Amino acid sequence: MTVPPATSPPLPLVIDTDPGIDDALAILLALASPEVDLRLVTTVHGNVELPQTTENALRVLHLAGRSDVPVAAGAAESLVYPQPERAGHVHGTTGLGGVQLPPSPAAVDPRLAVVALAELLLAAPSPVTVAAIGPWTNIALLLATYPEAAARIGRLVLMGGSAARGGNVTAAAEFNVWADPEAAARVLGSTVPTVLVGLDVTLPTVLDEDGIARVAAAGPVGATAAAILQQYLDHTRSSYGTTGVVVHDALALTEAIVPGTLGTVRRDVVVDTTRGAGRGQTLVDRRSVSDSPTAVDVAETVDSPAAVEFLVGRLAALAATVG
Repeated sequence: MTVPPATSPPLPLVIDTDPGIDDALAILLALASPEVDLRLVTTVHGNVELPQTTENALRVLHLAGRSDVPVAAGAAESLVYPQPERAGHVHGTTGLGGVQLPPSPAAVDPRLAVVALAELLLAAPSPVTVAAIGPWTNIALLLATYPEAAARIGRLVLMGGSAARGGNVTAAAEFNVWADPEAAARVLGSTVPTVLVGLDVTLPTVLDEDGIARVAAAGPVGATAAAILQQYLDHTRSSYGTTGVVVHDALALTEAIVPGTLGTVRRDVVVDTTRGAGRGQTLVDRRSVSDSPTAVDVAETVDSPAAVEFLVGRLAALAATVG
């Protein structure tokens, strides 16, 4: 993986998220990367309830010394049907593996997430990268209510779905898509330039215990990040049989930060929004490359060791300079 020199000025970035352990890692990775300027964090229902994902986002930013980044709360529920269950069994009841981070001095932005995002996009002098690493409800609402703002997205990097690996919450569905299939169908049917970072590339990308130890040794922020990861480590061992943590969201952020990290192919993708066993499945047409205006750049290959080293190196550097 070749990391180009930092751009000047840095690429404007928004993270839409439901922290979540791996979401917390992704936020920290963005803050550790000089190539991007994190302008806004928007929160959504998902791993835990919206008030908790919002509080977690505030606290993770504060942990890294970046309480100046605004946090706006978004959709508390899916577009049509309520999300069947949260993921407390994976991320802990508060979403951060049972670790209690210090409260942030910052208040939540009073604007709804979709309003804050639309205003940022319309005011930005250049296109903005949006990384959506929770359920995509906020992005679907943006497309429906502020299409002129959505057109200002330079690149939409989505964590979710699966082309050939099946699901991780059901046999068919990956969690973020399963949490709101109707939103996912709307987002993947848009003409916004989109990269889909799914289980095909995230499952092989594992942060092992040696990498976690390197982050922990770098300073107090690293030690806290390593503590947050402990519950997730136990879950991934039992669920995936891995020797470390599957860094779903951090890999999507790596692609947002360094475009071209992942090998992608333009594919047509539809989402199963029926109420049967296939609900939430992303049906990726891998028979041919697509030239449709709604085609998605589906991530199909990854240099996992390089991606993990990028994550560990950045997190360790951040931990050495904060706190």
